[in-house]
Amino acid sequence: MKITSAEFQLGIPNLRQLPRDDLKEIAFLGRSNVGKSSIINKLCSRKKLARQSNDPGKTRELNFYLINKRICFVDLPGYGYAKAPEQIRSSWGKLIEQYLKGRRQLALVIQLVDSRHEPTPLDMMMVGWLDYYKIPFVVVLTKADKLPRSKMPNYLKTARSVFSPYKYCKDVVPFSSITGEGKSTVLHIISQFV
Repeated sequence: MKITSAEFQLGIPNLRQLPRDDLKEIAFLGRSNVGKSSIINKLCSRKKLARQSNDPGKTRELNFYLINKRICFVDLPGYGYAKAPEQIRSSWGKLIEQYLKGRRQLALVIQLVDSRHEPTPLDMMMVGWLDYYKIPFVVVLTKADKLPRSKMPNYLKTARSVFSPYKYCKDVVPFSSITGEGKSTVLHIISQFV
């Protein structure tokens, strides 16, 4: 898949405002500051398409990006940011859950996990939840450029053994939004689902 056009479509704080078209959607899911905006920008070869923030938990909406005028990337609010008030974290969780559970246009979830750390309990809970609801997903190990090259094969092997028991996990891919490692693999997987 080659991305030739990408534009911000809309940001929505509640599901009543979801687009009413039939375009397939690829959702990007992960904890705050894992690199959701960075991967969207890298896949689209655009530096500032998706809004990046140094403040974890700033994205509070579902942000839709129209790709090649035929599919949407959906940047979901990050989970696991402890400094946000409980009421706000709870509303994000409900928004994410309702979107994932009920959106028939959803074709694939890109579950982002920081390659420098073990998956968090929240990461594993989300993966288990996706698998339970039979939602196809790919685990993308972000910030792969921060790991020494010599350690990546072992880390990837370990990550695959952690995620392979999940029936709806389609692959585990190391990714760097700095070097572009993994970009062509992720785009190829997305093309298979749209």
